[in-house]
Amino acid sequence: MSFTLPDLPYDHNALEPHIDSTTMEIHHKRHHNLYITNLNNAIENSNLEGLSIEDLCKKHSDNVAVRNNGGGHYNHSLFWEILSPNGGGDPTGKVKDMINSSFGDFNNFKEKFKTAAMTRFGSGWAWLCQVDDHLEVCSTANQDNPLMPGICNDSSNILMGIDVWEHAYYLNYQNKRVEYIDAFFNVLNWEEVNNRLK
Repeated sequence: MSFTLPDLPYDHNALEPHIDSTTMEIHHKRHHNLYITNLNNAIENSNLEGLSIEDLCKKHSDNVAVRNNGGGHYNHSLFWEILSPNGGGDPTGKVKDMINSSFGDFNNFKEKFKTAAMTRFGSGWAWLCQVDDHLEVCSTANQDNPLMPGICNDSSNILMGIDVWEHAYYLNYQNKRVEYIDAFFNVLNWEEVNNRLK
């Protein structure tokens, strides 16, 4: 079984002005697609072929090609799902209650999340994860993610993540990563974040 590029749940221009159409198209059709191509090539005719992307990340991240390209596929697939042209605003539902109990309030959470994203040197991701009955923020380098052992908390359930590789924002925001992070919160799909809670 080969992995395939998932369709976006919206048009490339649907997140404008927060994330521009050109960036979305290049990010989705070129960057994400290349991770999938490289991953398929890496696992073809091996004992890893046929495993789910989650199993590859959890159990085979010691394989560099799987770690980089499998991580890239998993991370981007999640990223597209947690964005929405109808997103933004304050969190709702159970995730709102868990943010308040874990961080004090939404503003405290945003600051912690922004700090994780801003202080990630070079390329990587910042994450919000559910760990048992509370939430935690962490960040990872490159295409690593909290499913991989020893990265954040090994029992993490990933709720959302922001891509802070320059290809995710440089056309529109150049080196102003903080403006991109602020824009991300305007298109964040809290309904999908809630759906990912266990």
